[in-house]
Amino acid sequence: MELNENADIDTSQVDDQRGGGGGGGGGFGGLPIPIGGGGIVGLVITIILVVAGGYFGVNQLGGGNSGSTGDNTNITKECADKSTRLKSLDCRNVLYINSIQAFWKDAEPKYFGKQYQPSKTVLFSNRVSTGCGAADSGTGPFYCPADDRVYIDLTFYQLLAKQLGAPGEFAQPYVLAHEYGHHIQDLIGTEAKMRAAQSGASNSEKNLLSVKLELQADCYAGVWANHATETKSGGGQPIFKSITDQDIQQGLDTAKQIGDDTLQQRAGQQINPAEFTHGTSADRQKWFKRGFDSGNPAEACDTFAAGAVTEGD
Repeated sequence: MELNENADIDTSQVDDQRGGGGGGGGGFGGLPIPIGGGGIVGLVITIILVVAGGYFGVNQLGGGNSGSTGDNTNITKECADKSTRLKSLDCRNVLYINSIQAFWKDAEPKYFGKQYQPSKTVLFSNRVSTGCGAADSGTGPFYCPADDRVYIDLTFYQLLAKQLGAPGEFAQPYVLAHEYGHHIQDLIGTEAKMRAAQSGASNSEKNLLSVKLELQADCYAGVWANHATETKSGGGQPIFKSITDQDIQQGLDTAKQIGDDTLQQRAGQQINPAEFTHGTSADRQKWFKRGFDSGNPAEACDTFAAGAVTEGD
């Protein structure tokens, strides 16, 4: 994967709420999880399994207020320096966001007949107030339908690499593309229909519907990956120079590491399909690959079709 050093970086697509802006790269200091008594891995996995939404999901916490705004001064300055900006975790992630939104700006009207509405990504550390309620870094990246925003503590990538076994660089745009997949589901009404279908359903049926929503977001991430090298910055420059087969494999490796069955095993639990909310490792890989191979979200990504996903797949 190679980004274009001449692409403009639009930092207005993020809201930097990390205590005055900047400083998104270092350590596990922002994670409010103690390291002792079984270590960070077990504690984090426990959080994954019990927090609504889990890693790479839709945050369904109680109602809240997302009125806070950040300060983009530092990140804007950092990303204006062409000599160093592609070495910056912050600036690379802003470019990923720019690419994902550039794709869906054209793709949503083309494939779904609806105009795309941009969504900001909130960069936070420790805790954040959202339209879905308060969240902390242990929640992992998530999308909040109540305020139409993506939320991420960028230190999550270090946990993903060092603790969950997905160190590839392409894991980062895959995470973001998955969350923006949830934004598309929100915009075209899929998320609302799924929540309505969950009302009155059994727990196993609710979980299966959640799995279908998450796997569709994985498929949408794959669709974006198919078209990523076609996306351009505001100034008309390509955002990516290249995406390789190795990059796609890194996306597939990431999908494998955050499957429900893999997370349950890592937490020392027996695999229990009745408690799946995001899908197995194999399913997450399958739907990401299906989206990538097709490049057509309307054609490839109907996880809600009869027989497309079954409980325990």
